[in-house]
Amino acid sequence: MTVSQALFEDTILDPSAPVPEGLINPDGQTASKRFDVYRNNVAVSLSDALETAFPVVRKLVGDQFFRAMAGVYLRKHPPKSPLMMFYGDAMPQFLARFEPAKSVPYLPDIATVELALRHAYHAADATPVDAQALAALDPDMLMSAKLRIAPAVRTITSTYPIHAIYRANTQSDAPKPVMQAESLLITRAGFDPQIHLINAAAANCIRALQDGQPLGQAMALADDTLDLGAVLGLLLGQGAITEIY
Repeated sequence: MTVSQALFEDTILDPSAPVPEGLINPDGQTASKRFDVYRNNVAVSLSDALETAFPVVRKLVGDQFFRAMAGVYLRKHPPKSPLMMFYGDAMPQFLARFEPAKSVPYLPDIATVELALRHAYHAADATPVDAQALAALDPDMLMSAKLRIAPAVRTITSTYPIHAIYRANTQSDAPKPVMQAESLLITRAGFDPQIHLINAAAANCIRALQDGQPLGQAMALADDTLDLGAVLGLLLGQGAITEIY
């Protein structure tokens, strides 16, 4: 009897599921022990992948809690790709619904930060524009210009101090977080992504630019706390603008 791929996938991550019919040892007996070992190895490998992907989330909840949580996650969200570097995309949404994690309400947003850093790391390379090209535009042309933003760029806005929490759990000399809303920008000028603290107005402006809005309209979507010069300087300094059109 041939075991279907669908049946095998359904049972490999469910420890309560019986061994699929058709999986037998050379002696003709059901391969229960061999399948259980393989099933355990798969679960451990996926759990290890989640630990690698979300080290700050793990630090915030502790090893034991994270392992138990990962066991629930991997059974609800099996891999969709053989590339383990992308495993865990549903973690922020999962954490938002995971009742035992509700005591750490900022956990989903921290998972979003870690996920964004990973996607930024693996994003396509892009050649930045010459910083002088933007300065050479007259004011009218500047406001109607569109800026293409590098694929690695990410912005995240939260009601929690996500930048401070992330730093406090990755840098030994970081100050203690103050509970307030924060926004951050992720860039990748070199090989490794960098996190920058920005305000919500800057995040809104950058997101509008990513959506293809002209600079003037992107400014209009932000409030009067927007420091356009600082935003453009940061983007240019990080090689995050790849085209002016």
